[in-house]
Amino acid sequence: VKLFSCLMALLFFLLQAVPGLGLPKDTLRCVGYHGFCFRSKSCPEPFAAFGTCYRRQKTCCIDTTSNFHTCQDEGGHCVPPEIKCLQEQVGLCPHREWKCCTEV
Repeated sequence: VKLFSCLMALLFFLLQAVPGLGLPKDTLRCVGYHGFCFRSKSCPEPFAAFGTCYRRQKTCCIDTTSNFHTCQDEGGHCVPPEIKCLQEQVGLCPHREWKCCTEV
């Protein structure tokens, strides 16, 4: 899975470098979180849905067996950057600049 993940990240990087082949923002965000884009609305095991790809035409899925777990999977909740957390924790939020907090 790690080799496939690295190859996909390299492919997306190369696509970004070629003029005219830029990826949509939601796809870039998905790839930034080490996600993959699937055509179906639900993600196959061991992936979990984490937003959209290709302007909401596909589902962004992240690998639940990797270190990139969503904030809710870790028992937290996502908050915008202006809110202070009493205790932050590791976990992915749908918005890159948001934080994962256990207590606000």
